[in-house]
Amino acid sequence: MARRLIIALLLGLTAWGTNAFAEPLRVLSWGGAYERAQREALFAPFTEQTGLAVDVHQYDGGLEELRRAEAAGEAPWDVIDMTRSEAMAACQEGLLQPLPLDLPAPAPDGTPAERDFLPGAIGDCALTHSLFATVVAYRPDAFPGRRPTRIADLFDQQRFPGPRALQRTPAVNLEWALLSYGVPREELYRLLSTPRGLRLALERLGELEETHWWEAGDESPRLLTEGKVVMASGYNGRFFDAMVNQGERIEILWDAQVQEHETWAIPRHVRHPEAARAFLRFATSTERLAELARRIPYGPARRSATLQVTTHPDSGLDMRLHIPTHPLNAAGAIVKDEDWYARTRSRLDDYFSAWLEEREPAARRTVREDQDRLETP
Repeated sequence: MARRLIIALLLGLTAWGTNAFAEPLRVLSWGGAYERAQREALFAPFTEQTGLAVDVHQYDGGLEELRRAEAAGEAPWDVIDMTRSEAMAACQEGLLQPLPLDLPAPAPDGTPAERDFLPGAIGDCALTHSLFATVVAYRPDAFPGRRPTRIADLFDQQRFPGPRALQRTPAVNLEWALLSYGVPREELYRLLSTPRGLRLALERLGELEETHWWEAGDESPRLLTEGKVVMASGYNGRFFDAMVNQGERIEILWDAQVQEHETWAIPRHVRHPEAARAFLRFATSTERLAELARRIPYGPARRSATLQVTTHPDSGLDMRLHIPTHPLNAAGAIVKDEDWYARTRSRLDDYFSAWLEEREPAARRTVREDQDRLETP
C-alpha cells in the first residue's frame, strides 16, 4: 500500500512540471500545538517523500480571506485546513474545488476509502481528516472540594463562581446554553431554529457575570492557566497541550463536548492543484492520520487509523483515552449539525454579533463607572 501511494505521488510530481519544486506547497492551518503536530506527522514526511517543501500560514477560521481570494482570481494557499461547516458553506459559494471521488487512498488491507472513512467524511469539496471537540476546561484549585461534572455547571455561578472564557461565536455556546435548561440533545437544533430557542440561549449566556470572549485558539488555555478565568471553552487538543506538554494543572469536562469534522480543502483558484490533491491523499492515509492522533488527541476520520493510534511520542500517554471519539469521552457528546450551521451561518452570526454589541457597551460603561469611583477623592 505504501509503495502504491509513493508511486502515485511521484506520478503527481511529474505532472506538476519542472517548476513544481520552485515553490513550496502553501498550507493554511491553525497554528500552535496543532500545527506542531501536523509538521511532525504530515508536513515533514510529505517533504521527505516528495521533495516538495511545505510553507504553513496561520488563521483563525472564517471565509473572508477566501472570498477575497476568489474576487482576486488567485488563492494565496494551495490547501486549507477548515471545519466542515465552513467548508460546506464555502463549497456552496463556489470558493472551493470539487474533489475527485477516488482521491483518498484505500486502507492498508484494501478496504475502499468510502467504507473506511466515517459517514459524511468524504464531501464534494472537502475531505475530513479528524474529529475534534470543543469542551470546557477548568482550574481544579478554583473549586476546593468539588468538581464540575455536567455542562450546566458552566452556568452555575453559585457553586462554581468566577469568570468564564467563551469563544466569540454562536456555535457551541447556544447548544450548551439550551442544555443547561434540560433541553434534550436531539431537540437542540429544532429549538435553535425558532426565535424562542435563540432568546432562551442568549438569556442564559447573558446571565454570566463576567465573560471573556476569545477568538484565537491559544487565548482560551492562556486565560485559564494565567488565572484570569476559572472555566473556559476551547479545543480539546489545545487543553491537552497545556496539560501534558506544558504541565499546567487544568482538567477537561467531557460532558456535552461538541464534536466537529476538521477537513482538508483546495481553493478554487489554486496555483498548484495537482500538488494539493497529492498532499490530501498523503495526509489522509491511514498511517498519517494515526501518527497525527498520537501527537494531538483528535479522532482519526478513518476506522483503520483509529485502530493504529498508540502512545504519545514524548509522554508515553495512551492517546486513545484522550481523543473525543473514545467511548468514555463521547458518552455525552453532541455532534455538531454542520448542515444546519452551513444554512444559517450568516444570519446567526449577525444575530449573535448584534447581541454582543448590545451587551459590551454596558460592560464598558460599568468599567468606566468603577474607575470614576476609585478616582473620586
